Amino acid sequence: MDITKRQLSGKTRTEHDLLGNKEVPVEYYFGVQTMRALENFNISRVRLHFFPELIKALAMVKEAAACANRDLGLIDGHVAQAIIEACEEVRQGKFDEHFVVDMVQGGAGTSTNMNANEVIANRALEILGHQRGEYKYCHPNNDVNMSQSTNDAYPTAVKIALINSITKLQASLKWLVEAFHAKGAEFAHVIKMGRTQLQDAVPMTLGQEFEAYAANLAEEVERLEQNYKLFLEVNMGATAIGTGINADPDYSPLCIKYLREITGLPVVAATNMIEATNDTGAFVMNSSALKRLAVKLSKICNDLRLLSSGPRTGLNEINLPPMQPGSSIMPGKVNPVIPEVVNQVAFKVIGNDLTVTIAAEAGQLELNVMEPIIVHSLFESIDLLSNGMNTLRDRCVAGITANEEVCRRLVYNSIGLVTALNPYLGYETSTELAKTALETGKGIYDLVLEKKLMSKEELDNVLSPENMIKPRKFHRK
Repeated sequence: MDITKRQLSGKTRTEHDLLGNKEVPVEYYFGVQTMRALENFNISRVRLHFFPELIKALAMVKEAAACANRDLGLIDGHVAQAIIEACEEVRQGKFDEHFVVDMVQGGAGTSTNMNANEVIANRALEILGHQRGEYKYCHPNNDVNMSQSTNDAYPTAVKIALINSITKLQASLKWLVEAFHAKGAEFAHVIKMGRTQLQDAVPMTLGQEFEAYAANLAEEVERLEQNYKLFLEVNMGATAIGTGINADPDYSPLCIKYLREITGLPVVAATNMIEATNDTGAFVMNSSALKRLAVKLSKICNDLRLLSSGPRTGLNEINLPPMQPGSSIMPGKVNPVIPEVVNQVAFKVIGNDLTVTIAAEAGQLELNVMEPIIVHSLFESIDLLSNGMNTLRDRCVAGITANEEVCRRLVYNSIGLVTALNPYLGYETSTELAKTALETGKGIYDLVLEKKLMSKEELDNVLSPENMIKPRKFHRK
């Protein structure tokens, strides 16, 4: 819920910044700079509170900074404690609705950083026994943002949030892999025709096909983990451009120590803070991993739609669970709506990857001001993929059934069956069989018996499912 959409009392408090005074509704924990961001950036209408993991990570960063500043004697102990308590409440989700800035914004994330600073400062003021807006007792910039810049606090929070979000994405991916494994086992006995270039190829089992889907996606669990580890290197203490201006020499290691404790993640300081402040390579790598997963998911969904096509004029080898009527004009039609929506998820993720790539390239000198669109794209892709995979698993894969007789009939009527006979009859004879089958419409099985090339017992042995789906020793006549 966005608090700016609520009915307000009409009471305000006066706050000021570089541009002058502004009236802020008393109900808001955020202040003047967030108000200006609300006016300036009505772009995507996707608010910061759409991504709770990012809010939680911002609070973790601010808490670690307050702990470090307290230990260094840079901030009053009571004020630091109030900030820490406010951060803990923010981490619990108590103030999510007050994080209202648009995810797509100018200023390299300054509006997001100030939204966090203002909410935390105003809650800390209440803890100290003061009114919201009485910043002489706890100031968003002087106290909550002490020893920081948007340029280190914002990307550090983003990286922590992305790690936690990708961990959840991995869980969704693992559950989908398990669903495909389960279908692989269920369909292990169902013989069918494999296809290449949409043409008959060689026999396999439907179970093998689904096990291949599971293996294909299982690779991406490790790939995601490899890439998100790049986010463990952070630039806290870099401040504006990486030189550490306005920060105590001992602040960075102390802040990162607290950040490790608070997040439970093995974060480390970047070896070169200037490079870490202007580089967005880790975001590019992770976006690429998300795109790769999306491409694989889309290919699998294409297959599911093909395999279930029909029911009378398509392949009709599997049945997808019916989810809804498929047409406003054609009675009885049921469409593969779940694979279709996952295809569209993949298209969006692929597009987001291009956005991330272009935005990363657009960085100039000591800062990439395009980070907000990178961040928005990454979080959107993760959410779409997670929701898409959960939907695919629960509302499609789990309910797939096999049309065993259709699969078997297609195998025995297929020209591709001749490939299984090639080691026994030779290439030339097999080619003639295929040609005759195409010309007459007869099946390979019937032609072999008709031409007395093999006995029925020999033929049935060669064409038994267990003999067609794996390597075997053979003896040509």
